[in-house]
Amino acid sequence: MKLEACVDSIESALSAQAGGADRVELCDNLLEGGTTPSAGLIALCCARLEIPVHVLIRPRGGDFVYSELELEVMRRDIAVARECGARGVVFGMLLPDGSIDLPHTRALIGAARPLAVTFHRAFDFTADPDQALDDLIALGVDRLLTSGQAASAIEGTGILARLVQRAAGRIAIAAGGGLSEENVLAVIERTGVPEVHVRATALLESTVAYRPTHLTLLKQPLPNQYDRAVTDPARIRRLVLLLGKNTLAGRH
Repeated sequence: MKLEACVDSIESALSAQAGGADRVELCDNLLEGGTTPSAGLIALCCARLEIPVHVLIRPRGGDFVYSELELEVMRRDIAVARECGARGVVFGMLLPDGSIDLPHTRALIGAARPLAVTFHRAFDFTADPDQALDDLIALGVDRLLTSGQAASAIEGTGILARLVQRAAGRIAIAAGGGLSEENVLAVIERTGVPEVHVRATALLESTVAYRPTHLTLLKQPLPNQYDRAVTDPARIRRLVLLLGKNTLAGRH
């Protein structure tokens, strides 16, 4: 059983490692579902972490249908991730009809190797999950991150279980979306997924004393523009312990 922590800062990445995560998915801009982090952040995480760093390759928020220019950005970002020492990349591309963009996915896999390749939750927006899974297996993708096409993994356990059975070990299925200490074991037990993807954050209050009330950089309603969510090593540790107990129980 593998636990991947989704992080968006060097502090969160180090906290995930301290808590016992098996690897991190490094992102930026998680309020929009995640975009590619900066080269500086990638390089520092790869230099400071002993666990694998997998880098999200997503040039913008919004949908997963990309132009040729955006695909060129993704190719260049993959090259940067490799040069910085990343062990894997995470991306996903669709066609307007909700199917996997096979030619461009194949091209980016080729550009990424020998790095590990994860197809992210763009999968949850596909029209036919069974066909999409078969396509990803045929392309040689290493891992699929999915909530089972639901708002959260606990709500998507039916499709997740079906995907695990259909995959039959040919691709790793990682459950992600709203996982916590309270529901992670239920998702594993109902689906048989071999990997989970978590945020496990706590609110970090800003130390800023001067806070002008007439200014904001936020484009969506949040409590304030100063506090932020960071990975909580204690929560990661609790999740790791839960997964370890579940694995040991499954051996008896």
